[in-house]
Amino acid sequence: MMDNLAQILMLLSVAVTVVVAFQQLHVPTSIGYLLVGLILGPHTIGPTFDIPEFKTLAEFGVVFLLFTIGLNYSLPQLHALRHQVLGLGTAQVLLVTVLVTLVLWAAGLPGSAAFVTGAVFAQSSSTIISSQLSEQAEQNSPHGRLGLAMSVFQDVTAVPFLVVIPVLGTAVGSLALAGSLGWAMGKAVLAFALVFFAGRWLLRPLFQLVTRRRSAEVLTLTVLLVALLAAWTTSTLGLSLAFGAFLVGMMLGETEFRFQVESTIRPFRDVLLGLFFVGIGTLIDPAAIPGIWHWAVMGAALIIVSKLLLVTLMVRMSGIATPTAWRVGLLLAVGGEFGFALIAIALDASVIDVRLGQIALTSVFFSMVAGSVLIRFNESIAACLSHTQRDAGTDPAVSVLDADEPRVLIGGYGRVGHTIAVLLQDSGIAFMAIDTDMTRVAQGRADGHQVVYGDVSDPELLTALQAEQASLLVLSVDDFAVAMQTITYMRSAAPQVPIIARARDLESSSRLLAAGAIHAYPETIEASLRLGGFALKVLRVPVNDIDLLMQEVRDRDYKPVLEEDDDAGKPGT
Repeated sequence: MMDNLAQILMLLSVAVTVVVAFQQLHVPTSIGYLLVGLILGPHTIGPTFDIPEFKTLAEFGVVFLLFTIGLNYSLPQLHALRHQVLGLGTAQVLLVTVLVTLVLWAAGLPGSAAFVTGAVFAQSSSTIISSQLSEQAEQNSPHGRLGLAMSVFQDVTAVPFLVVIPVLGTAVGSLALAGSLGWAMGKAVLAFALVFFAGRWLLRPLFQLVTRRRSAEVLTLTVLLVALLAAWTTSTLGLSLAFGAFLVGMMLGETEFRFQVESTIRPFRDVLLGLFFVGIGTLIDPAAIPGIWHWAVMGAALIIVSKLLLVTLMVRMSGIATPTAWRVGLLLAVGGEFGFALIAIALDASVIDVRLGQIALTSVFFSMVAGSVLIRFNESIAACLSHTQRDAGTDPAVSVLDADEPRVLIGGYGRVGHTIAVLLQDSGIAFMAIDTDMTRVAQGRADGHQVVYGDVSDPELLTALQAEQASLLVLSVDDFAVAMQTITYMRSAAPQVPIIARARDLESSSRLLAAGAIHAYPETIEASLRLGGFALKVLRVPVNDIDLLMQEVRDRDYKPVLEEDDDAGKPGT
């Protein structure tokens, strides 16, 4: 026990040191975790991390990664985006897989090994693409939105590889392989049917029951139970754990609990995915690199060049301008972390040998490093390749991917939140409301409003909601602590988003304004003003004069009203 604790402390120490250093250098942390695994692996000099249960634990990183992807792409969303984004993402994976498979098969590799390598090379890193685009403020650009959407859909369309690759290691001969693949696909359909019907009939009632307890602990346990139960179901059928997690994520993605579930699972996913990368890093043997480095460099070049040219050609043929097409191609040229997962599955299933696994691992690693540079300078490189000037402007062909109307987030769907939602809906403004009361959530959805379950003060939930892209955040919650916590986080994470808050009195209003809200109207004083204004109206004072008087009080931070209250409280007045 003490030996394991010492090794865990060693792992955490090295991981914190490397990841912090990589963040300071603006290098993707996934590469940092790979370096941690390399440092602590059995192939390098120094301490070695060796806990038998570690590999099993790290596998859950991929499980929760696929669970999160399923949450973000439910069946209705996949159907709605099936043409441009899904079509391009699927075509890219298929074409790169086929091209690389044919090249490697012609070079003498067995068909199954060539196919797995092609599938690995077809993946792109959504993590690297999203983090670098955010850092470069390009996440909302036409090429950024299209490239990131395609990379995420690559993860979705790569799910069948989870079914196919394990079968390749067990079947011998074309007839046996066809039979095994058919049987595996049949089990995949059965797993989908089980999870689909269980999800439709059981998941929403289960989470409605759990959320009424208003216990973060119980909700976390329920999310873990559901994800792991689905993973166990597909594993029992002889499929991968990650496939079941993906399916149940899709089912939950259709419910009002999607964002809170994503925020709940995110810490587990990030930590376990980091451990997965560490585990992959331990497989890299630096001593083998001198003997395979030329193959690894050629593999990395094959990854980058094949994806760059194919993606650019496909995007250009879809009607998008040449400079934007080149920039999308440069984004997707990077190797992907999902490729590491496929390599690990292929090694376990003995589809590829250790040497080929080393070449594939190193190739993907090299492509991730080189691809990060391509993303960093994608504008300049695309300008050179397309022979155009930089800053060519917005490509109208991809405007469908841009948000065409402002999105307002409403924190709290009580009396005030509902009123704001009605006004926004009548004005044709898109909005989403968040509340922790399931009765209010159900009523809001019955009213036709987009209301989801969640705690608006939860930073992970705000991240899942992409609050940094909101046009406005309205805090209508009748809880000062929740409002303050939300404003404090938003001011540090997304200072560009304007915030309007509800306040009970002037003291609360002042503190909310000081925290960063642009408006925080005190309800008690506003009620007094409206009552006084109506009294003046009854006394036939002109409406314009009443409005000017009330606005003057507001502009002076309600000081005239407060001064009168203070005078009334003094002795002798």
